[in-house]
Amino acid sequence: MTGKQRAYLRSLASKQEAILHIGKGGMNDNIVKQADDALEARELIKLKCLENCELTPRQAAEEIAARCSAEVITTIGSKAVLYRRSKKPKIELPK
Repeated sequence: MTGKQRAYLRSLASKQEAILHIGKGGMNDNIVKQADDALEARELIKLKCLENCELTPRQAAEEIAARCSAEVITTIGSKAVLYRRSKKPKIELPK
């Protein structure tokens, strides 16, 4: 993925609310399933690690990305953005 494509996805994600919240329960199969379903439906999701989460946002994003075949776009503060192209693409990336 090029820098231009990452920047475009970051701009789209800046307008979104976090739809996945990871708390003290940490990472489990239910969180991964929710992320996988959301990635298929939306392609671009934002997640937030709550204060009581034992994982950093980067660790959580990388683990979910690895388990869902997604890509970590960025992590800022307690939030991270993931992208995975769905079977019926909704987002057209710049060349």
